[in-house]
Amino acid sequence: MITCVVHYTIDPTQIEAFERFAREWMRLVAKHGGVHHGYFLPAEGASDRAEALFSFESLAAYERYRARFGADPEFVAADRIRDESGCVLRYERTFMRPLLPTDSR
Repeated sequence: MITCVVHYTIDPTQIEAFERFAREWMRLVAKHGGVHHGYFLPAEGASDRAEALFSFESLAAYERYRARFGADPEFVAADRIRDESGCVLRYERTFMRPLLPTDSR
């Protein structure tokens, strides 16, 4: 399994647009074989940080999903929310592998 962690710098005045953008990407990840672990948004105080985590069974599975960017109409429409609203100022992707707790029974 490979997990993609996306660190966003967002425009706090465009949080509703960011939430629309996030909901679309959660749907698209699930539709194309991934597991979305959610978006994590500012909860208190002024903040321009948000995070997202989603996993695919392998890097090859992620690359199949990624190949749709810029071509699949649903992916283009989801990105349009970001582009037209300006809700995302920048982002950075990191790939990680999970170390999960084991059952100690």
